[in-house]
Amino acid sequence: MRTTRNITVAALAAAAVALGASACSAPSDVSSSGDKKEDSSAPLTVAASPTPHGAILNFVKDKLAAKEGLTLEVKEFNDYNLPNKVTEDGQVDANFFQHKPFLDTYNKKNGTHVVPVVNVAIEPLGVYSKKVKKLSELTSGNTVSVPNDPSNEGRALKLLADNGVITLKDGVGSDAKLTDVEDNKGIKLTELEAGQIAPRLADVDAAVINGNFAIGAQLKPSTDALALEKAENNPYANFLAVKKGNEDDPRVKKLAKLLNSPEVKKFIEDKYRDGSVIPAFGAPQS
Repeated sequence: MRTTRNITVAALAAAAVALGASACSAPSDVSSSGDKKEDSSAPLTVAASPTPHGAILNFVKDKLAAKEGLTLEVKEFNDYNLPNKVTEDGQVDANFFQHKPFLDTYNKKNGTHVVPVVNVAIEPLGVYSKKVKKLSELTSGNTVSVPNDPSNEGRALKLLADNGVITLKDGVGSDAKLTDVEDNKGIKLTELEAGQIAPRLADVDAAVINGNFAIGAQLKPSTDALALEKAENNPYANFLAVKKGNEDDPRVKKLAKLLNSPEVKKFIEDKYRDGSVIPAFGAPQS
């Protein structure tokens, strides 16, 4: 019995050593820095708002990706916070839904490291209403909703100021906050999460709605908006983004190339003929 036990212990010890040696000699999917190495043939998973980002990505997935040897998976989110979170923690490889001012604010607030890769399109912000037909009809006591995230709120306040609904302090532009409103003319400005504004449009007298959410709510910016942000020299291009360090992933480079292709430009112009989405290709601002 004693001899048998000694042999068993020795055998287990040898097996453990062999297993350890095997594990050390096996190919690793972790880099020396501790980051997971990406398999260039693995699917690339991208988080996106459904419209227009998801639609653009699905066009690439269905029509263009295979020719580049890219397998693309699209995960849609009706939320402005989750896409960056899941990109940062590695649940997805990239995202497509935001502009630079929004990302800068998000990274600063959350200590995240998401970076832009390539610009794709601009969705002009618009003012909509089910109760008035022109902005001059808004009077004291009326309520106007604006997005509550800092970058889009400033953008919304500037749009309202540019169209005479409110007055901002001198020198304040698209980084405006509610405290920068010098004269609201008796109009109540209420903050809501961007994705909740369009569904609640009937509850207020007017609302500033992001282009993607307007489209998702069956609103046509060119005809339904009482005022529409100008696209020319607009700094709010939406881009493909990844966690810092993943910009050179071959799959990301393939997708970036496809998102700036003539085929995608034509798709955007054909699908969004009302100007609600406009191609804006090229490198993001630094």
